[in-house]
This record gives sequence, C-alpha cells and structure tokens, in this order.
Amino acid sequence: MIIFGTKGYLYQLAILTLVCGRCGTPAAHTLRKRVTKFTLFFVPLFPFSTKYATQCTFCGAEQQIPQAQAEQLEAQAHMQGQGQGQGYGQAQGQNPYGQPGQPPQQQPYQ
Repeated sequence: MIIFGTKGYLYQLAILTLVCGRCGTPAAHTLRKRVTKFTLFFVPLFPFSTKYATQCTFCGAEQQIPQAQAEQLEAQAHMQGQGQGQGYGQAQGQNPYGQPGQPPQQQPYQ
C-alpha cells in the first residue's frame, strides 16, 4: 500500500503599500507565495505548483500575479526596507496588474 498526496505551504514574502484595484484604498498588501508539494508517506518530496498573489488587508481582495512581477515587488520592498533601516517598506515604481477588460490596476501608493 502506497500513500501519496499533496500538501500546501504558504509563505509571506513582503508587505507592500499599494492602492487596491478593487476598493481603491491605499492599504497594506501582503505578497504571498503558495507552494504545493507532492508527498509520499506524508513526506513532502518536490514542489509541483507555485503561485504568487497579493492580498489587500483592507478589503481582502486577492490578485494572482506572475512570478517575475512578484520577484520585482519583493526586491522593491526589500530595497525600501533597507533604506529606512527597518523590515519591509513601501514599494515604489510601476506594477502593472491585470489586462484590458479586467478590474482596475493596482498602483503603488506614494
């Protein structure tokens, strides 16, 4: 008898201050990485799915983003945090969310 399955892991990468694309409020957003791993006998062996998302702490809206954009936002948050002498800071610059015909884009709060 072989027992196999999956297990999910959620990592918080950064906290960013952005204007929410859903509620329009400048609020903190958590940048999260969700990894799903294949398990054999309850031992996680290898990841087979990785997804990135931001979540508004004001309204709870979650926006899926591509890996490249997540890495860029994480780097911006770390650079800002180092410049302020504390943990994570406000991300600056453009972060184009969505495509035409989708909800408004989230923009950094300045």
